[in-house]
Amino acid sequence: MARRGRRANRGRPVDGIIVVDKVYGASSNEVLQRVKRLFNAAKAGHTGSLDPLATGVLPICLGEATKFSQYLLDSDKSYRTTMKMGVRTTTGDREGEIVEERPVTVTRSDVEAILHQFRGDVEQVPSMYSALKHNGRPLYEYAREGIEIERPSRTITIHRLELLDFDGDECVFEVDCTKGTYIRTLVEDIGEALGCLGHVAELKRLKAGPYTEHQAHSLDELAAMRDEARESALDVDQRIEFAELSGLAEELGRDKLEPAQSERLRELSKIRNKAGDRVIDDLLLPQDSAVSDWPQVKLGATSSYYVSQGNPVQVPQAPTSGNVRIYGVAEGVEGLVFLGIGEITDDGLVAPKRLVKG
Repeated sequence: MARRGRRANRGRPVDGIIVVDKVYGASSNEVLQRVKRLFNAAKAGHTGSLDPLATGVLPICLGEATKFSQYLLDSDKSYRTTMKMGVRTTTGDREGEIVEERPVTVTRSDVEAILHQFRGDVEQVPSMYSALKHNGRPLYEYAREGIEIERPSRTITIHRLELLDFDGDECVFEVDCTKGTYIRTLVEDIGEALGCLGHVAELKRLKAGPYTEHQAHSLDELAAMRDEARESALDVDQRIEFAELSGLAEELGRDKLEPAQSERLRELSKIRNKAGDRVIDDLLLPQDSAVSDWPQVKLGATSSYYVSQGNPVQVPQAPTSGNVRIYGVAEGVEGLVFLGIGEITDDGLVAPKRLVKG
């Protein structure tokens, strides 16, 4: 029996992190797949789901940077949310069905007076409409079937909870919190504490780990930059030639082109694609930015070699515990480069944990 051929690798080896400004209605996976296509990346992964209702910061890791997505998943987050008072919904947000209404008589002072209850370490019961899994299924699937699953409370930390605006039956909050915090649940709990109920009307993530909204790019912006660079890469005559050959290939099928035509179309496409890739690649943040708040250690050539083989090494003045960023010497590269991350062993050595390919 003949062996099946190995599937050809798809996409190019591009490494780094792009911060996407997610729009309302898009799922995190939809964003991930579109980014992967935009960059023609061989490998991509996001750093934790953002609900379709939510907008804002969604870091996408490409290539070797996917090795650090878990650390971004575990990082602190910041949000701005609008709470609509007087109404509780099935999902805790504006997309759910209304299940209870109460009159709103609270004042700004009333809201300010109860916020201290939700700062610091707080016990929170996850929403039934969360992606947490029970017996292999996300809770929201049970919720849609009308099944309530008992959920133990979890300790989260609200570093900052600030009331930015108060207008009748709406409040705008900013929240800095640890991973695993459900803003819908927080808003519902605030509504209960006020006695008037409440749900999330709008939600925007402002920060995820070290990445902020000021670093974020919309998918439309990325696509427009890539397409403009592609067009600019060809002169007027080449653009006309490319349009004619592309039209012919679409009409007849690319395999029906003359060999010279097919080769010329490949040449022009390569010029365009390289230019488009270059302009969006320049927006990628380096892999080590994902762990930029970790202490760093610098290795010489010998220690770099041993670490690259998976061996722990002694590093003078290294931290005494915890995780570290490792920089060292790579063949054919001038200066120190990011080798990956490591941890300090009990006997004080720097042990490699996740290394990147050179």
